[in-house]
Amino acid sequence: MPHIGLGRGLSALIPNLPLNEKSQDMETRSSGEEILISEIKTNPNQPRKEIDQEKLLELASSIKIHGILQPLIVNENYELIAGQRRLEAAKLAGLKRVPVAIRTGKESDNLEMSIIENVQREDLNPIEEAEGYRSLIQKFGLAQNEVAKRVGKNRSTVTNILRLLDLPIEIQKGIREEKISEGHAKLILGLANPEKQLGLYKKIIQDSLSVRKTEEILKKVTVKRHLRKIKAKDPSLVEAEELLQEALGTRVKVSRDGRVGRITIEFYSDEELEGILGKVK
Repeated sequence: MPHIGLGRGLSALIPNLPLNEKSQDMETRSSGEEILISEIKTNPNQPRKEIDQEKLLELASSIKIHGILQPLIVNENYELIAGQRRLEAAKLAGLKRVPVAIRTGKESDNLEMSIIENVQREDLNPIEEAEGYRSLIQKFGLAQNEVAKRVGKNRSTVTNILRLLDLPIEIQKGIREEKISEGHAKLILGLANPEKQLGLYKKIIQDSLSVRKTEEILKKVTVKRHLRKIKAKDPSLVEAEELLQEALGTRVKVSRDGRVGRITIEFYSDEELEGILGKVK
């Protein structure tokens, strides 16, 4: 995970961040005011579930030397909106007080901005990010494209991250703990069966497979599955395809699902279509 410098704010991470209408009504009453750490309340909507202890110690060491360069953001009740990692590092550094920016506004607006500001941090793992997006959808009834607009990302990016929450819990835990990458996870999602997903997940860890190697394995499995389908095709359908192809002079596919069937006739130009129509008249 990329490490974020202490002095970088949201505007540095996402320069063209679109503000939603609600955020326009929110104000920062004071910035840089110091309050006791013991007065700060935890945020129940914080998407970060785990903090890398090694990076936390590095941040604590930096705070001992330079202090906290970017104030934590709290609401009027001193409930944390953004800055949990800085808060935990400040405790390790032995600080009693920390600088804060106090944000005023409706509780619902603060809640929404809290989730948005947290999911925009680059050091969240993909599962934490997905949980943040899900919170925006569930708590505020936002569609995926609206979530994407709020956090300044493409809708497809938000959709793909949310799909990670469809994986078995064991695999989600592995993503949190960085046992596999987001790239591995996206490939695992290509398998519909949870048992097969877990099987591939365990093989990736056991054999230390790279994303590229995992992709190669999946391609081989897909080809084998396709070949099995071809071999298992009803001989009567194969015969029907051959007869139609001979009669029409083009590729024809015949498939059946129970009592319902489908015939697909291919053509590659208007002239070829006219020729096929002429043969069936």
